[in-house]
Amino acid sequence: MPGNRGVMYEGPGTVEVHETDYPGFELKDGPGVNPANVGRKLPHAAILKTVATNICGSDQHMVRGRTTAPQGLVLGHEITGEVVETGPDVEYIKTGDLVSVPFNIACGRCRNCKEGKTGVCENVNPDRPGSAYGYVDMGGWVGGQADYVLVPYADWNLLKFPDKDRAMEKILDLAMLADIFPTGFHGCVSAGVKPGSTVYIAGAGPVGLAAAASALLLGAAVVIVADLNKERLDQAHSFGCETINVAFGEPKEQILHIIGEPEVDCAIDAVGFEARGHGNESEVERPATVLNSLMDVTRAGGALGIPGLYVTGDPGAADEAAKQGSLSIRIGLGWAKSHSFVTGQCPVMRYNRQLMMAILHDRVQIAKAVNATPIPLDQAPRGYHEFDEGAARKYVLDPHGMLSRTS
Repeated sequence: MPGNRGVMYEGPGTVEVHETDYPGFELKDGPGVNPANVGRKLPHAAILKTVATNICGSDQHMVRGRTTAPQGLVLGHEITGEVVETGPDVEYIKTGDLVSVPFNIACGRCRNCKEGKTGVCENVNPDRPGSAYGYVDMGGWVGGQADYVLVPYADWNLLKFPDKDRAMEKILDLAMLADIFPTGFHGCVSAGVKPGSTVYIAGAGPVGLAAAASALLLGAAVVIVADLNKERLDQAHSFGCETINVAFGEPKEQILHIIGEPEVDCAIDAVGFEARGHGNESEVERPATVLNSLMDVTRAGGALGIPGLYVTGDPGAADEAAKQGSLSIRIGLGWAKSHSFVTGQCPVMRYNRQLMMAILHDRVQIAKAVNATPIPLDQAPRGYHEFDEGAARKYVLDPHGMLSRTS
């Protein structure tokens, strides 16, 4: 049995790479594992050799100490891997398959899964619907920022790449299928992006950039990306987006300058609960800023896609209400403008096969759009630090050196 290493959360601001258990076909006790899941038998699971595993902005919320994540939690929910072992109940996934792992863990059997709502599976997290690898309050499934990882319900969850050699040629692009590409795409679909749309995207981190690439793929006429970080805005501009630096003020006047009117057809929140204010308040955390500004700049009858993360518990929030996930949202404005809102985890399986085909047939270059940057697993602490400092990169961990051989 090979050894295993994992990227562990060791307290606010600190991640370290440590030796960890090799996966088995039973969920064992450990940091963050829900007691009701301990001892759960997993004959339907597969063990993967991790080919690529990405650092996500959602991971950063935990690492900053903005959640109740326990020390020792193995991180990582964006996983691409090669199957090395399957449980006795796995029928169709085979050893040697190269696969993408949706970050949502789903059973495929419950009512929500059968309705395509895999982000809120009812059977994998005893606390509430919805689960993910290596994430706080998500059932305790071990994260994939590791050499090897276990994936339950393998026949249902895993997306097999049809040609392994061809997939390895585009592996950095395909690594985005686990989360940010479907998530950005879901934000656009939820907001009603279509050919000719004018689109405003708050946030030029990897999800915002993926949403921008998705909007262009869907035929948007103008894609406007807003952020406080010039380097990230430059990255958005590099593939055809208009940009707004909200450090200079509210976006409405800048939108007017770009498209000739102060409102857009569609808007996407790719920031979430750690949002900061605009203009003179750009150094101050204002968790409702993005939601309120999106309602302000979206036309009446429009829609808001909200893939940005909002939490029910934020111990680092500035006020008591925000610590419980209660924000000062101008819901009256949204009501008056008849806005539609779509929130929650992206149901990755709704989109990942189609987006895989778009990658394989050169309809999109998502790795280039998000500036995907491979680094070895043991450099994960550096990747987390640089990403937290605002680097305009999507860091992709390369545990076995397989990405360096293709780049």
